[in-house]
Amino acid sequence: MTRILASTLTALTASLALLLGGCASLAPTSASSPPIVAVDAWGGQSLAVPAPELTQRIRRITVHHQGEVWPAAQRPDDTPTTYLQRLQSWSRLSKRWIDIPYHYVIAPDGRIYATRDPAARGDTNTEYDPSGHALVMLMGNFEVQQPTAAQLAATTDLLAWLAHQHGLTAEAIASHRDYSLQTVCPGAALYAQLPALREAVRKRLH
Repeated sequence: MTRILASTLTALTASLALLLGGCASLAPTSASSPPIVAVDAWGGQSLAVPAPELTQRIRRITVHHQGEVWPAAQRPDDTPTTYLQRLQSWSRLSKRWIDIPYHYVIAPDGRIYATRDPAARGDTNTEYDPSGHALVMLMGNFEVQQPTAAQLAATTDLLAWLAHQHGLTAEAIASHRDYSLQTVCPGAALYAQLPALREAVRKRLH
């Protein structure tokens, strides 16, 4: 009987350890990629392999805003996917860029959309050189509105993951206006959140 009880206890202990180990492995870490909507999934056209002169190694992470109120009054039924489709067409056809200038776009509901391949250098209408920057844009105009809690949470997840992926510290995170004198991007409300975002990323990385 003693031998049977000991065997049962050993089996239960092993099962409990396995369950706890499984739970622990599901805990979010800075190395875990947040859910990201692929280009094809939002109806975009994936970028072909960028030309060698357009490729980059990520050394910085730069935060932007859309610069337009979301949702726009003239398009009350607009969706992030239709907006991204228009933005991709405008970027390629009107600006003659290879793609949407940003690498990731974060919608007000916190959904993260992949846009340009991070291996390809971004684009800008201002004077700074975005080479080596991973460009993250939040939808909205944060001179006149606030980023949502969902956007800020998703931004923390994405920034922490990007920093981990590219071997960067939280100090590599800045905003468009930190590099350009020609813009107020990412807007006063989001700019005010940058210290808190950096601190949240710093904690994830340690």
